[in-house]
Amino acid sequence: MNINTPKLTVVGAGPGDEDLITLKAIKAIESANVILHDALINESLLKYASKGAELIFVGKRKGCYAFQQEQINELIVTKAKEKGHVVRLKGGDPFVFGRGAEEIDYVREFGVETFMVPGISSALAVPAYLGIPLTKRDSSESFWVVTATTKDHALSSDVTLAAKSTATIVILMGMHKLADIVKVFYAENKRNVPVAIIQNGTRDNQNVGIGTIRNIQQVVKEKQLAAPAIIIIGDVVKDRVVLDSIRKEVEKD
Repeated sequence: MNINTPKLTVVGAGPGDEDLITLKAIKAIESANVILHDALINESLLKYASKGAELIFVGKRKGCYAFQQEQINELIVTKAKEKGHVVRLKGGDPFVFGRGAEEIDYVREFGVETFMVPGISSALAVPAYLGIPLTKRDSSESFWVVTATTKDHALSSDVTLAAKSTATIVILMGMHKLADIVKVFYAENKRNVPVAIIQNGTRDNQNVGIGTIRNIQQVVKEKQLAAPAIIIIGDVVKDRVVLDSIRKEVEKD
């Protein structure tokens, strides 16, 4: 392939801990001419970029957008045609509520070669990091991963469907809908179901609240929990395993 061939690699940066990124992702970052990165990535990953790479922040925080999605799509095409290899660095896995597929679909129409490097999804890694198994024999045979907020900013109807099941439920982008989520579970007579909310999961500033549907809003206030956070609902929350000794051994090494 010619070095100037327009190319996009959508790269999953993992859930936050710098070490939870794949070797393939690092290689893509190292080879990029331009990196467009989101708010949820660990910015220490940018140290793998080449000296001459152009780094552009295109993320959002609390509804404040550096770029609208349409602008990001256009920017990818422009930079790929100008400089060659563009890496779109996104938190977690870009194909799990990450709009990575939308960006690939868009740029392919302009003759840009496209590649994908999966990342470790925060929906899986963040509970695991706290010792919460999403499935466990006698507790949960399956799990849902749901976004709480639709593109119209309404509560997703999938939350209501999930609440009717016996599965573990992992809710992303749900902190601003927590009161609505609690109402859904109350309607299913599940007020005593365990809940964990994990803010900044896998990072040094991780903040955790454990409770039940009945009291989780009070826990959020006491722990001062806020987005970005993941909500885990189900009996597996009380079945979490002890990982402190393992974590300490890893830190020693």
